[in-house]
Amino acid sequence: MDLFLDFLTRFATQFQSPTLAFLIGGMLLAAFGSKLQIPNAIYQFAVFMLLLRIGISGGIEIRQAELSALLIPALMSILLGLIIVAAGRTVLAVLPGVRSDDAIATAGLFGAVSASTLAAAMVVMDEEGLSYEAWAPALYPFMDIPALLLAIILANLHQARQSDGTATKVKLWPIIRDSLQGAALSALLLGLALGLLTRPERVFESFYDPLFRGLLSVLMLIMGMEAYQRLGELRRVAHWYAVYAFVAPITHGVLGFGLGYLAHLTVGFSAGGTVILAVLAASSSDISGPPTLRAAIPTANPSSYLGASTSIGTPVAIAVCIPLFVAMAGVMF
Repeated sequence: MDLFLDFLTRFATQFQSPTLAFLIGGMLLAAFGSKLQIPNAIYQFAVFMLLLRIGISGGIEIRQAELSALLIPALMSILLGLIIVAAGRTVLAVLPGVRSDDAIATAGLFGAVSASTLAAAMVVMDEEGLSYEAWAPALYPFMDIPALLLAIILANLHQARQSDGTATKVKLWPIIRDSLQGAALSALLLGLALGLLTRPERVFESFYDPLFRGLLSVLMLIMGMEAYQRLGELRRVAHWYAVYAFVAPITHGVLGFGLGYLAHLTVGFSAGGTVILAVLAASSSDISGPPTLRAAIPTANPSSYLGASTSIGTPVAIAVCIPLFVAMAGVMF
């Protein structure tokens, strides 16, 4: 009962937070037909700066941390990415009106990670005073890359069976290389390298850190506008995508929280770190995933996987999952 009341309080408070307010504001602008347009270059710059800041912070902390403490959460992240894609593909593929290619692409997008949702969770946790290992956001690629890899492999195997009835060998390195060269992971890994190998503390504290919240608010506004616009696309595909997009973030996040708690029991992973892992699992990719899956699975309908992720999955992850997992951390730790 305490968990439920705590969640309701935090859920109501979320609507007053700048993060969710800008997301809802963007949706309202789109709903009322506003002509406001934010150039894509600004969106890409905001994402780059946010991920670079997260990467630098994580790299600084990894430099000072014991690698043994990072190992178990990293393995949990890999496992989560694989489980989410495999389970999502299985569940979606048996539902009426859902094509296999679309099911795989949707599962891959929900298995991959959203930089904006991660950044939103970090702001909320800072406001709540819930501390976490600074390297915890660097778990991003450990979940993101395996999820996209598995989705692309499953799609290639399915397409091969459809064409000639046999499975063809899938080359893993090109998929890994394309993921690493993607804009999101490139920025995050660059930040990690700078934080780990250099001494960027002064520029981090004077430039990157102060910009973090402002850039996040711009990103939330853009995502809110896109979320509403994607609703029209989602109406043109099977309604099961909407059901999945609502249920999946909560289910995946609870699984991530459980594995994070297991890491807490084994290596002392913090309450905040557990929330970060749960949010990573609850999120669905908004940067690296869409272009990767669009290129790798061209037969999949973007209206299904992008509509499900952007219009429902991301708002649920931000508005519902973040306060839920923060409340769970308060009860269980």
